[in-house]
Amino acid sequence: MASKIFFHGSDIEKICSYYHLDRDKIINFAANVNPLGLSALVKEAISTHLDLLSSYPDRNYTSLRETISNYCGIPADFVLPGNGSSELISLLIEEKAPRHTLILGPTYSEYSRELSFSGSTQEYYHLQEGSNFVLDIDDLCRTLRQGYDFLILCNPNNPTSSAVSQQELRRLLAFCRDRNIFVMIDETYIEFVPDIQAFTAVPLTMEFQNLMVLRGVSKFFAAPGLRMGYGISGNNDFLAKMRNKQTPWSLNSLGAFAGELMLRDQKYISKTRELILSERKRLFQALSEMPAYQVYPAYANFFLLKIQKEGLTSFQVFENCIKNRLMIRDCSSFQCLDGEYIRFCIMMPEDNDRLLEVLRQ
Repeated sequence: MASKIFFHGSDIEKICSYYHLDRDKIINFAANVNPLGLSALVKEAISTHLDLLSSYPDRNYTSLRETISNYCGIPADFVLPGNGSSELISLLIEEKAPRHTLILGPTYSEYSRELSFSGSTQEYYHLQEGSNFVLDIDDLCRTLRQGYDFLILCNPNNPTSSAVSQQELRRLLAFCRDRNIFVMIDETYIEFVPDIQAFTAVPLTMEFQNLMVLRGVSKFFAAPGLRMGYGISGNNDFLAKMRNKQTPWSLNSLGAFAGELMLRDQKYISKTRELILSERKRLFQALSEMPAYQVYPAYANFFLLKIQKEGLTSFQVFENCIKNRLMIRDCSSFQCLDGEYIRFCIMMPEDNDRLLEVLRQ
């Protein structure tokens, strides 16, 4: 186990094979998925509606779009459902065909991967550890003056768990609009923030044509295998062009049906937010008392920690955790992270306590 190997946060099969572990006995703190698992209501409904697989979905996803409209508080014609946010990222970049892209980093690697197929140049704007990875809007705008036509940011951001307020996003979007810069905001983790309305960019799609917001059900609704995502934009012409390039029926019938149920399940939504918000506060306090780590304010359902103890590496912490059947993320592979960092998500209280004990060691 002395040699170092890089794993993605969802590589549990690869990790279990490498360390000869039973997957069913691993607590996965690396995937950032809601520990409550799939809603019981959704599970039961899916099991009794399997016949949906024998028919094509509505090509326009009318009912799903109406449900998303009610959930997000925007018109249904602002909504484009897709096969996970990955498909929508690809479609957006293909249609926008940017020349010079700026990515807020460190962040999710899929943005860079999709851009690599587009012909666009891509550069990173580095969030600064000294500022707790809080975005300096004025400094970002100065950087954007250097000829960029496309900006990508994740809010809250992965892996830093930092977030940009809606007020600051409005300033940024106005600046970008005046310079013909299109902005893509990935809100995969937005439902985990303490006050969603203070941070979401969805209402800003009513004001700005240079904006598309992406969301999905993988993390908050614990359904990464469903591959249901949706894009929101007030730019109907651009949305129509994306829709025309989209593979017909890209979201299957069962996925569309389950997606509607998830967004309507208020009991599950409330239970999730109660768990994450209370555990995040408790964990932040406990982690702040550990001198071996620097913990940063978290708005998503995960924490980023910088290792302060001399000689201790992120890989060593990862290995110590996996030997205890706890899988965290070694952040060595993230762009723009200078130092030794680990990331882990909030799980059930008893599992969180186990992780805290291992980290104290």
